Amino acid sequence: MPGLLVLPAHAQRKRPAEVPEALRLQSEAQMRFFGLRIYDIRLWVSEHVNADNWSRQTLALELEYARSLSGREIAKRSLVEMRRQAEISEEKAQRWLAEMEAAFPDVKAGDRISGLFEPGRGVQFFVNSQPRRQIADAEFARLFSGIWLATQSSEPGMREQLLKRPADSSQARGEHRGPSSRG
Repeated sequence: MPGLLVLPAHAQRKRPAEVPEALRLQSEAQMRFFGLRIYDIRLWVSEHVNADNWSRQTLALELEYARSLSGREIAKRSLVEMRRQAEISEEKAQRWLAEMEAAFPDVKAGDRISGLFEPGRGVQFFVNSQPRRQIADAEFARLFSGIWLATQSSEPGMREQLLKRPADSSQARGEHRGPSSRG
């Protein structure tokens, strides 16, 4: 049909209220565990984020859960994944775990947890677009976003999908069937 423009699904995605206007959707993927969808993840950026520059860019990661999960378990799994990237002292780990437990409530299908990451400053977490917790710790923010974007990610297929340019793929949405179900 002449004049009809069909946009990829991710180009039509509505920007969540917590994501600044300056950010656009770069990519999205799905986390599956033994075939069960755990969450959809979306990466919002101001300019293309890649394997070399992700930790130096303001970005937002939005996770939309497909099932109920304990906030405490999300926090514990997040700490395990952060430790894949760097040594974390036990004192710091306990402090960060307490921060994450305060930031992450129990979730059910359809709930969203978003993090707005500012390099050198920290991260602001939102639950269903409502501010939940700000963590003013640049190292924490880098390691937390690195769960999905760092080379040490336990989900390299998901990482690759998130770091692709939208034009790099004929599919708007990537799907990853990983062995873990982290939050």
